[in-house]
This record gives sequence, C-alpha cells and structure tokens, in this order.
Amino acid sequence: MKAIFYQLESVCREAPFDTEAEAVKTREQCDYSKITYEMARSGNTHRPVRVYADGIYDLFHQGHARQLMQAKNVFPNVYLIVGVCNDSLTHSKKGRTVMTETERYEALRHCRYVDEIIRDAPWEVDETYIEKHKIDFIAHDDLPYGTADCNDIYAKWKAKGMFVPTERTDGVSTSDIVARIVRDYDIYVRRNLARGYSAKDLNISYLSEKKIRLQNKMHELKDKSKKVFGTIGERRVDLITKWEDKSREFIENFLLLFGRERLSHMWNESKGKILNALSPPSSPTRDGSPSSSSNSLNGDDYDDAMSSPPRKAPRYDSPSPPESSHNNHYDDYSDEDDK
Repeated sequence: MKAIFYQLESVCREAPFDTEAEAVKTREQCDYSKITYEMARSGNTHRPVRVYADGIYDLFHQGHARQLMQAKNVFPNVYLIVGVCNDSLTHSKKGRTVMTETERYEALRHCRYVDEIIRDAPWEVDETYIEKHKIDFIAHDDLPYGTADCNDIYAKWKAKGMFVPTERTDGVSTSDIVARIVRDYDIYVRRNLARGYSAKDLNISYLSEKKIRLQNKMHELKDKSKKVFGTIGERRVDLITKWEDKSREFIENFLLLFGRERLSHMWNESKGKILNALSPPSSPTRDGSPSSSSNSLNGDDYDDAMSSPPRKAPRYDSPSPPESSHNNHYDDYSDEDDK
C-alpha cells in the first residue's frame, strides 16, 4: 500500500532539480557500481539504471517528449536525468531561443518521464560530470553531433558502451515551429492584437497596428457572412417545405371560412360595383330641356338633333344696325369661323 501511495505521489509532483533535497538524497543512496548494457537490458540490476539525456528543449513539443519517453523505457528500470543548457551557452553555440532558460527548465520538470533536472548543463559532458551525477548511460539520437573541436561529442561514450540511441520524430522540431511562425507572421500578429496585445508588445508601428485591426474587422465580417449563407443553405429545403405547408394551410382555411357559394356571391357583388363605377347612370332630366325634348324625337330626327346643338336664344333683341358699309362684315361672320 505504501509503494502504491509513493508511486501516485511521484507521478503527481514535478521532477526535482539536482540541487534539491530529494534529488540529493536519491543520488547519495545510489551504489554507483558498474552496470553493463547486458545487465541493464535484462533488468538484472540491484538499483534503477541512471540514464542521462541532454538538450536545449526550446518550445517543448511532442518530439522532445517522445525522445524522453524512449530514454525512460530503454531499460526495464530507469531513473531519467535530463540536463538543460542555460541561455548564455545556448545562444553562443546554437543561437537565440524563444523560451528563457527558466521556462525551459519548468517545461521539462512537468514531463512525466523525467525524474530529475540538471540546470546549466554543459555542452559536452566529461568524466567528472558523469561521476558527480552517477550516470550509467547517455541517451541521444544516433546521428553524429559535431562541434568545432570534434566530429561527434558522443563518440567517446559510444566507444565505452555507455550510449543508448533514441529516434528522432520526423516532421517536428523547434526550427520547424519557428519557421511556421515566421511564415504566418501576419496571422499571428492579428491574432495577438485581437487578444489585447498592444503594438508596443508586438514591436510594430502605430500605422501597422491600425491596418491590422482593420483587416481583423474585415475577416470577422467575412466569417459572419459565410456562417449566415451557410445556415441559409443548410435550411433552404426546410424553409421551402414550411412555406409550402403554410401556403396550403392558408388556402384551405380560406376556402373553409368562405365556401364556394360565398366566394361566388362576393365576386358578383364586387363585379357589379366595379361596373357601376366605370359606367355611372345618367343624371335626371327636366321638362323643356334638350334631353326631354329629344325624347319625342325618333330615328333620323333624333340623330340630326344630337349632331348639331341648338343655338342659344338671345337674352334680348338687339336693335337692327343701320345700313352701312359694315353690312358686309356681318354677312361674312358665321359659326364655321368660330372655332
């Protein structure tokens, strides 16, 4: 029961640094006697095999985790020690990192395969370092890792039988991740601005910030439009079906409410009103009016009477003008010229 509780406790805690009491105690209790590769492989050892893996572990990813998993499982009973180089050494040997040394240490401490972390690890390990940390084997990928002084810094440990190879994970590396970020720089800048970062935080100019924010708004509108059209497209058949059902229901209710006879009656009434509006009845006539007098006329007499209206009677008789030379003027005047 105690053993089970200890295992659960160790799984739920971060790995200690090599200078912490837990790691120091484990190292001091270790009987650092020689363990051969055959002994380690068979599991016939009186203590856990202390395997050492080192690296930069910038932007800790699944490739790093798989390498440490292989190192942890290379033998049946392994105590995995991971050495991590500090910023100063890494920048001088390999270039600038994305994560700081503290961030890289903490990322390794929380990997479940790791039992102990060594900070400020050297670029190349020597005999003193090996003995100090009581290391039995070194785990790394089998490719030669050269420096200015040698072709492979692990060649000596390979020759001594203290090297165990691990396999690299294809398609993932810290350099690949950095290249991806650089390639999609604009996308990640827009992303961080949308999440509240300032232009100063991202080291961009004021104008670039405003331009990118405008682009963000345009992308948001585009995405919303796509969602709307997509929703309409998905619901188009349902909308048409519902519309047809509602139309059919409306027509049926309409017919049930009014009925065929009621509709015919309404149509006849409406038609009569329309005809009366288009051709209103004639106004009533008085006796002695042209209309009343025309009632006594029939046939051709009625047509003649209607073709030329009667002359108006003068209100009074004007005196006859004296005979003069103006008579010709009155003789020439006629209704035909009054148009």
